[in-house]
Amino acid sequence: MNSPQRPTAYHQRLPYGERVSPAPLLGSPFFAFDGDVQVVVLDEPVLPEPPRAGEEGGAPCPTCSDPDGLAIWADERWVVKAGFEPTGLQMVALLLPREHYRLDNLTPELVADLGSMIQRVAGAVGRIEGVGRTHFSRFGDGSEHFHVWFFARPVGMQQLRGPLLSVWGDILPPVPEEEFRANTRTVAAALTEVSGAPMGLGVPNDRT
Repeated sequence: MNSPQRPTAYHQRLPYGERVSPAPLLGSPFFAFDGDVQVVVLDEPVLPEPPRAGEEGGAPCPTCSDPDGLAIWADERWVVKAGFEPTGLQMVALLLPREHYRLDNLTPELVADLGSMIQRVAGAVGRIEGVGRTHFSRFGDGSEHFHVWFFARPVGMQQLRGPLLSVWGDILPPVPEEEFRANTRTVAAALTEVSGAPMGLGVPNDRT
């Protein structure tokens, strides 16, 4: 019989309290680590799940608390944020609707916009000198407010391909602050060619 903490057959067969082997990843061209790698001990499920930011009982939604914070571009429906601390990648950006929606209750208008916005942001990140590809991901475990992440993959850096690109961003030396700001302006300017306006770090001649 299923238990409240292990509600499905999938949950029941997992090796909680043990370290699973990293062998399937070792030697992969996309794996960022070598040597004696240990997987953390697998924790039991936490049910019910704790609320995300913006959900009842959770922390306030950071986007709704400061709608334009860290924004580099916006129009009447969407905001792009990239005012985070510099990482080892040329750009890490976030696309999110101005209003608070989850993926499952996005309006038909926003759903219709989403594909073109992903294309636009990916293309704008690709305008940065030395970017080979733009990766994008949607996780949604930290905040209820719908958002899509974008990661610049440096041209020629074959080791950085694949799902660990964001990890490489934490490992590699951060890009210099001046370069980081120039990259945000490049992205904001590219987006503004279609609609909206640059904001914050994306404003031309920003010296702050």
